[in-house]
Amino acid sequence: MNYTVQYYDLVLVAIVTTMAVGALLGVSTPLALPTAVTGAGLVAALFIAHGLFVNGPVDEPGDLTDEVDALN
Repeated sequence: MNYTVQYYDLVLVAIVTTMAVGALLGVSTPLALPTAVTGAGLVAALFIAHGLFVNGPVDEPGDLTDEVDALN
């Protein structure tokens, strides 16, 4: 089974890594844990926004108007 790493795999890894680094900073530095995790959450939100709006999961804008057959 040949699996290649896709863009959205990297987005998920970036989100988890960002949150883990925020937690580690909050625990291991004088920075307050809620502050560190909140900052990391904001950075993770930027990764999510990039994955949704900049490099969205559609090939072209016209794909957004296609009717979904699974819901009918």
